[in-house]
Amino acid sequence: MKKTVLIISGLTLFTIVLAQTKNPPAKKTATQKAPAAKTGTKAAPATGNTLQTTIAEGKKVYMQTCVSCHQLDGGGVQNLNPPLIKTSYVLGNKIKLAKVVLEGMSNVEIDGESYHNVMPPMNYLTDKQIADVLTYVRNSFGNKAGAVTEKDVKTARGK
Repeated sequence: MKKTVLIISGLTLFTIVLAQTKNPPAKKTATQKAPAAKTGTKAAPATGNTLQTTIAEGKKVYMQTCVSCHQLDGGGVQNLNPPLIKTSYVLGNKIKLAKVVLEGMSNVEIDGESYHNVMPPMNYLTDKQIADVLTYVRNSFGNKAGAVTEKDVKTARGK
C-alpha cells in the first residue's frame, strides 16, 4: 500500500514538473517596453493609519469580540446589552468609553434604559485594538464621532 501511494505521488509530481517545463513562462525581450504610466491618477497615499484603515481594523475586532452581545447592527439586546447607536456613552467622553472596555460594566442605566448583563473586562486587547474598535463603533451604526487613539486608551489604562 505504501509503495502504491509513493508511486502515485511520484507520478503526480512528475506530471506537474513535466507540465511546467512544456509551458515555460514567456520571457521579456530587451525590445519590449514596460507599460506606459497612467497620467492623471493620484499617487497611493503614504502608509499610515488612516481613519478608513482604523475603522476596517476596528470592525474585525468588533466581529470577533463584541458582535455576540451588541449585535451586528449595534442595537444590543433590550434590558441586557446596551445599544451602541447614538448613546451618550458611545458619543461622549473617549476615556470613559475606553474604561468601559478595559474594566467592563454591569447593571447600568444608559440614556434612561437599564441593562443587566455583565460585560467582562476586555483588558487583554491591545491599546491599538481598543482604539480601533471604539473608532469603528463611534463611526458606525449611524454614529459620527472623533477617533479614539492609542494615547486615549493608555490614559484610560492609567499608563
